Amino acid sequence: MTDDTPQNPDRRKVFGGMAGGVAAISLAGAAQAQQADTAAGAAPLTRMRDPQTAYPEPPFPEQQQDWPGLAGEMDPRPDHGEESYRGSDRLAGRRALITGGDSGIGRAVAIAFAREGADVAINYLPDEEPDAQEVIALIEEAGGRAVAIPGDITDPAFCQDLIAQAVEALGGLDVLVNNAGYQQSAPSIDEISDQTFDQTMKTNVYAPFWITRAALPHLEAGASIIITSSVVADQPPENLFDYAQTKAANVIFAKVLAKQLAGRGIRVNAVAPGPFWTPLQVVGGQPPEAIPEFGATTAIGRPGQPVEIAPLYVLLASGESSYSTGQVFEATGG
Repeated sequence: MTDDTPQNPDRRKVFGGMAGGVAAISLAGAAQAQQADTAAGAAPLTRMRDPQTAYPEPPFPEQQQDWPGLAGEMDPRPDHGEESYRGSDRLAGRRALITGGDSGIGRAVAIAFAREGADVAINYLPDEEPDAQEVIALIEEAGGRAVAIPGDITDPAFCQDLIAQAVEALGGLDVLVNNAGYQQSAPSIDEISDQTFDQTMKTNVYAPFWITRAALPHLEAGASIIITSSVVADQPPENLFDYAQTKAANVIFAKVLAKQLAGRGIRVNAVAPGPFWTPLQVVGGQPPEAIPEFGATTAIGRPGQPVEIAPLYVLLASGESSYSTGQVFEATGG
């Protein structure tokens, strides 16, 4: 997590003014140098590599934070693409709102969208301001308009205001990413309080409904709505009784709303992550004793890093996926 500006992937060295064999040798050398540069890291997300060792692997230090948690205090710090994501104008001119855009998957999506040419508004809780300001700086470094809108999406009045602020600041809205989530591990239904159950439902189910309903008058044909579901929607672990229900609801959100909005030219899809290394896990989303081996049981043997799933959101936001709606796209590590 740094504020370093990524190198321009389109930058090329041009050689000229040479003749005959000298020119051919020079151009061949330049091509070899460019290939070596790419292999060394010029396009780190696209070069060939072993996914098992591409990012940090368990065991991790045992750690917990108070809700809502900060990515900057995790060990190891998650990779959101701060240094590695390279854009190619796939979202040029788009105006996007991302909830939970300060850290985790939302942060990675915000960085990717900005580097693909979009203007981006992020929503987050006021306690997450340090993470949010890092994201705002990264969006601005990418050349896009950055809008920070702190507030609690469990409040229906704020959800309405969130859309109003985003539309005013961005000049409209083309992409809505309902990403913010609340997750608390509990071994038994007896240990889930009414307050926890209510917050899980309001954050993960009510808020996307309120926000999307408020956004619809501002969305035109070609717009995209994306909701973050989870692999637990159809593979629920026993310790996520309430959270798994909300993620299943997110799948139905995408499938039904896609049918309603297809006639308006608006696509709706869901992304279903597996175990990803985000603050959601260290603020009670997983038992403390489970953190050191988090993600170890996947086929790849480690948790995903947020940057690894951001390209899915870019695809679904862009016109490249114009025939995809009402679908669930997974990234689970096997």
